[in-house]
Amino acid sequence: MTFHMRAVVVREYGGRAEIVELPAPEVEPGHILIKIAAAGMNPMDRSIAGGAWKSVMAATFPMILGFDVAGIVGDIGEGTTRFGVGESVIGQLLLPPVGAFGTYAEYVAVSEQATLTRIPSGVDPAVAAAAPTAGMSGLAIVDSLSPLDGKTVLIVGAAGGVGSFATQFAANAGAKVIANVRQENVARMQTYGVAETVDHTAAPLAELVARPHPDGIDVLIDAANDADDFAALAALVRKGGRALTTRYVADVDALAAKGVTAINFQLPASSELLERIAEALAAKTVIPPPIKLVSLVNAPAAFNGESEPVFDGKTVIVM
Repeated sequence: MTFHMRAVVVREYGGRAEIVELPAPEVEPGHILIKIAAAGMNPMDRSIAGGAWKSVMAATFPMILGFDVAGIVGDIGEGTTRFGVGESVIGQLLLPPVGAFGTYAEYVAVSEQATLTRIPSGVDPAVAAAAPTAGMSGLAIVDSLSPLDGKTVLIVGAAGGVGSFATQFAANAGAKVIANVRQENVARMQTYGVAETVDHTAAPLAELVARPHPDGIDVLIDAANDADDFAALAALVRKGGRALTTRYVADVDALAAKGVTAINFQLPASSELLERIAEALAAKTVIPPPIKLVSLVNAPAAFNGESEPVFDGKTVIVM
């Protein structure tokens, strides 16, 4: 018998988010049905809903938004062996067609081979849901720049989702982290183990960093800037250093000519990487950024920008 669920959707690219009732997904062989407890919101959700990925990944409408999830396995399809009913799982379900596996909903059905892992005991579902994309990105960024022990690393956007995880993983790896944050986030950065903080609202960021570091920095991790601002900061990187952007705005050839390795970061999502994030959260070697909880009913307003302004941290929908 078909049952229904509530979900947050857009009906077309660029459409406004709304909450609707849809048939709940059926479980196919090799798939699991997840009863969603919490879903993480990401800036990428808006980009995808706006059509930025139209040429990259097929979509279906109404498009159920979101791809970060934490929940409980409610049912399994024939031949499914990886997870059992009742297990708590975390996942990143960025799969084609976009909208078919959205997580701003009460249920989602997906292949057991998707980017999923178990939630360790003691990790709250809201914390788990905040971590898949941001946590995996932060860890993969630091992995790609290893070794960082003793290196001076400037992290731009350190207070955001990806930045918070990258800052902690970099500090844990022995980096001397310079975190670019506003004054209200300084105390939090200090708990992450950063060496310095700089506030870009006080003066141009490149100038603030160059004053105490006239010889430059070893590594730039930029999770916020456009091409021009990224290039200005990449000019601070010493020859032999590396400059990474999550916005895919690095001019690789221009930086190579200056002896700097440029990285346009793309997340290599995997269950193994996600499991490392889950284990780090359980061990408390990293902690999530501040989390703002919203209900599923209020999620459209949050997505459409009708609620409070975007804050430094993660917004998580709870069912």
